[in-house]
Amino acid sequence: MNQHKAGRVITEQILQLSKQPTLSENESQKLVRLLTSFNIMYRPHEAREDTVLFPAFRKLVSKHEYDSLGEEFENNEHKIFGEDGFETMVEKIAAIEKQLGIYELSQFTPVI
Repeated sequence: MNQHKAGRVITEQILQLSKQPTLSENESQKLVRLLTSFNIMYRPHEAREDTVLFPAFRKLVSKHEYDSLGEEFENNEHKIFGEDGFETMVEKIAAIEKQLGIYELSQFTPVI
């Protein structure tokens, strides 16, 4: 739970910085540090969820319960973000990635 709390704090700081039309050098460096910190924490966290937590969870609940939870999550998503909430959030993230110069994933692909 400490990682979830830290993730929320970091995400809020990233959102605050990303609302500004331009960033000072100090703010840009802070944003880089925040994104780096989040990424360092998130990669092993997400890997653990994918390889341990979610498979164990699927064994604990029936297919019907699992599908029902999916529907409940989607309903909550619509309540929080609106009917097109997911698509709107994807567009916002893409805009932030473009502003940061990280939208084009090909720039991170190793040359082999």
